[in-house]
Amino acid sequence: MLNSDQTEIDLPPTHSESESVFSDCGRAGSVEDAGGVGLCAPSRMAEQGEAVKKELQHLSREERRRRRRATAKYRTAHATRERIRVEAFNMAFAELRKLLPTLPPDKKLSKIEILRLAICYISYLNHVLDV
Repeated sequence: MLNSDQTEIDLPPTHSESESVFSDCGRAGSVEDAGGVGLCAPSRMAEQGEAVKKELQHLSREERRRRRRATAKYRTAHATRERIRVEAFNMAFAELRKLLPTLPPDKKLSKIEILRLAICYISYLNHVLDV
């Protein structure tokens, strides 16, 4: 993630993970110095990088951010972070559930039921300590 003082201009948001800046070279036929292997010539890569930067300079910061977030690589990373967050959230609920008394002890409770039961149990323990 970028800091507020960093620019997003050098990120090519118009290309997805499977369609990189290099994939245009084979179609354009510029394999000048690559020995016929299908790689871009360094001058062609520099031209494409400059073209992307020029294209992005006129866009607002919000539009650059929106384009960057539309890439497959960004979506995959975001989904991974979200999955980890949800797993941690569920583990915390499971640990809290183990501390709450219920009959039967292995009864499956929803998240809202766990929270409500925890509130009641904390209130009960406070009452026991006050008496």
